[in-house]
Amino acid sequence: MTATGSSPGGPRSPERRKREALERLARDNDVWIATADATGEPCLVPLAFWWDGESVWLATRDTNPTGRNLCASGRARLAFGHPRDVVLVHGTARMLPRGEVPAGVGDAFAAKDGWDPRQDHPSYVFFQVTPDVIQAWGTVPEMTGRTLMRAGKWLV
Repeated sequence: MTATGSSPGGPRSPERRKREALERLARDNDVWIATADATGEPCLVPLAFWWDGESVWLATRDTNPTGRNLCASGRARLAFGHPRDVVLVHGTARMLPRGEVPAGVGDAFAAKDGWDPRQDHPSYVFFQVTPDVIQAWGTVPEMTGRTLMRAGKWLV
């Protein structure tokens, strides 16, 4: 793949985009998460994450803007990669107090990131973000066909 997110022969196939998007979810360490409060005030921050093959797991304090927004709305947008090769996830978030997080999730999150929120400040909670929509594209030639998942179902 070139730096533009498309191959020299043109845009990547949807199948290749899906494969590369799943590789990014398994490999990357951090994600940009966008949320908004009840007045529409946006909040954009980077967070560590773990992908379990179906959901993105995040940990943050329930007292900070991102945590409060996720608790209130249950909605998040996640951006992985860089602007010329992005994977965008629109998802539904559910909060789990750290005492209710399955051990396998907490252990995998800690192993991947090297930090265990379960051992940090008591205000840390986990959020399970289930994708509703997943899109992947590089530059303008890949805008067509960028939606790989809609309504939680893979299109490819």
